[in-house]
Amino acid sequence: MLDFEAMIAAIGPEMLLALAGLVGVLLGAVFGDRFNSISFKFGALSLIAALVIVLMNWSGGEAFDGLVKSSPFVNFAKVVSFGAGAVTLLMGENFLKRHETIRYEYPLLVIFASMGIGIILSASNFMTLYMGVETLSLSSYVLASFHRDSMRSAEAGLKYFVLGALASGILLYGISLVYGFTGSTSYEMVAEAEGGIGLLFGMVLMISGMAFKVSAAPMHVWTPDVYEGAPSPVVAFFATAPKMASMVVFANLMFTAFPTAFEDWQMIIAIIATLSMLIGAFGALIQTNLKRLLGYSSIANMGYALIAVAAGAEYGAAALLVFMTSYVIASIGLFGGVLAMRREGGMVESIDELAGLVRRRTGLAIALTVLVISVAGFPLAVGFLGKLLVFEAGWNAGLLPLLIVLVISSVLAFGYYLRIILIMWVREPAERFQPVDAMVTTAIYASAIACIALFIFVGPFADWASSAAAGLYR
Repeated sequence: MLDFEAMIAAIGPEMLLALAGLVGVLLGAVFGDRFNSISFKFGALSLIAALVIVLMNWSGGEAFDGLVKSSPFVNFAKVVSFGAGAVTLLMGENFLKRHETIRYEYPLLVIFASMGIGIILSASNFMTLYMGVETLSLSSYVLASFHRDSMRSAEAGLKYFVLGALASGILLYGISLVYGFTGSTSYEMVAEAEGGIGLLFGMVLMISGMAFKVSAAPMHVWTPDVYEGAPSPVVAFFATAPKMASMVVFANLMFTAFPTAFEDWQMIIAIIATLSMLIGAFGALIQTNLKRLLGYSSIANMGYALIAVAAGAEYGAAALLVFMTSYVIASIGLFGGVLAMRREGGMVESIDELAGLVRRRTGLAIALTVLVISVAGFPLAVGFLGKLLVFEAGWNAGLLPLLIVLVISSVLAFGYYLRIILIMWVREPAERFQPVDAMVTTAIYASAIACIALFIFVGPFADWASSAAAGLYR
């Protein structure tokens, strides 16, 4: 007999999102274009309602004979992911109106993608994990090419689909090997099994598949092109909610399903982290397109986050939550800045177009400076503390070579982030941007304020992350 309360605690938010998605499809079929604008509020409210359910069932639960299981660790990621999804959804409404591509299918795709995010976070079985990955991926492929009249958007969607299908195949093949050598798809049963070299091969393939989802090197090649070509609101979503969820799933998977192979996968993740930090930093140095720069920056930042995963232990998990939350908050504001770069001829994305912004839009320039400082990991914003906690976790785990690479990558990052700040504050003003809608402006300012507030009140924030991470590691 089903325990309804346990089921709601384990997967209630995902059930709500599934219902909201189906209701949205029916409303769209009945009302047609009249539902287009309302659908964005409907989608945001659905995500907020799912977030509230997560908070009401913070301690988590287990359902369906162990196929799904939630805990404070994954619920932390759900709160951040659903919140980011709601904000980026509202940020994109006017953008799609201006480009005459506003359709009710867009927020419904975000709802289904968020449902996939919730499923992969609650998964405690490889089959549940794969179902969630595909739910998220299929929605994302369509979102990437949503601006169907744009060649760049179509190209971004096609690249994402082809490489995503390859990564899903690699992940599934890894799952099949793990099942073949252990006889189970349950995380806990696999952790207790002795699969030998076959289990190791399967684990490596699964790590490769997950590396694609977090855009870590060498599975990163899709990231700059998709970031540049996909509609900016879509990229804002890709850069926040799925990134947070996938990284937490990465950590949860490694320490729940493969704790006995810690030394093996720690070395693999260390290599991936090193490649990600260096490729991301060097790639960003030569970019002139802001969205491509943020794409390479995300690759480097995922490398930093992987240090926390490789460090293991409770402090590694807590550092991961703090770092990824600070990254998501800053990224929301930065992509709000991208959406604010609009002139009579349409959107502009060149970094040089920010020239002299402080003289044209002082408040916007200050907010974007705070956000750049945070995502760069400089003092006075929460991103600095996130990177500091990652460094401490790596130090405690004895990952000195990784920390050296982190410092080198951070110095390189100082170069391309400082370039953005100098362009905004020192250069002669470029042509004035057109006024942006209130939602985008609010998101930019709120993100900047949140980065400063979390830096000031980092104690309670870090304690919350530590309590969420407690008990994850054996």
